[in-house]
Amino acid sequence: MNQGFSALPPLNALKVFEAVTRHLNFRLAAEELGVTQGAVAQQIRGLEASLELKLFDRLPRTLALTSAGAGYAVSIRQAFELIDEATRTLRPEPNRLTLSVTPTFASRWMLPRLPDFTAAWPDIDLRVLASERLVQFHHEGVDLAVRYGRPPFGAGLDARMLFSQTVLAVVSPTLLAELGDPAEINHCLRYALLHDGHHLWPAFLSFIFPHESLHHQHHLRFNQTALALEAAIGGQGIALTSPHFVQNDIASGRLVVAFGTQMTIDAGWYLVWPKRPREPATVQAVRDWLLTQVHG
Repeated sequence: MNQGFSALPPLNALKVFEAVTRHLNFRLAAEELGVTQGAVAQQIRGLEASLELKLFDRLPRTLALTSAGAGYAVSIRQAFELIDEATRTLRPEPNRLTLSVTPTFASRWMLPRLPDFTAAWPDIDLRVLASERLVQFHHEGVDLAVRYGRPPFGAGLDARMLFSQTVLAVVSPTLLAELGDPAEINHCLRYALLHDGHHLWPAFLSFIFPHESLHHQHHLRFNQTALALEAAIGGQGIALTSPHFVQNDIASGRLVVAFGTQMTIDAGWYLVWPKRPREPATVQAVRDWLLTQVHG
């Protein structure tokens, strides 16, 4: 019959021993454990007495493990690792989710809403990964993505539209007052056109001025919409964007609408996720929260 572990030394002494084997210094081990150096030395002396073995050689400025101590250190460390792993399995880990979004979506739409997300889902550990690159869900540990385009987005993926793409032109009120209403062609030609990676200005100008052929001389080109919008706020020209990305800027007066109409595009911002997600309940919770932010 198993009578327990009567031959075990005191577990506190083993904890002290493990710390000393890493530092080979009583003072440093004492600092880690939050006890005095004398208490550490006393625990080691007691352990050696209990085992009737010398575990350390005391050298002038350091310690050295004896051969018996070195072998014992490996086994004790493995035992503590097993105890640590067993303990962790008893404690539920936070629900983790990695959300991949474009940099513009992250900065212009997601970041202002993160406090609301944390309040609604305090038990979800959300990691926002901002990248223009299309991610490999399983290989890169991504659970959910927001992407611009049209479905399908790939085999084994589900998608749902977050919001359709409409294009709005925005400008700083200061520049508007200086250069005049861009809806008038002569005024429009005074403005720099702030381009982004979507290259929508030719189509937008044709939409606004269907019977004219404009030859703009002033262009600034950026690879991200967020950069073009910052340039627009700084009074450098007119930028094109989704209305969802400039709600706060328009409300605060940093930007105003340059033209009184919007252009609709056969594309949109979609939620994309694997058909067989690793954490279905967490993915659904975040997906539903994102949709609620758009549709109420």
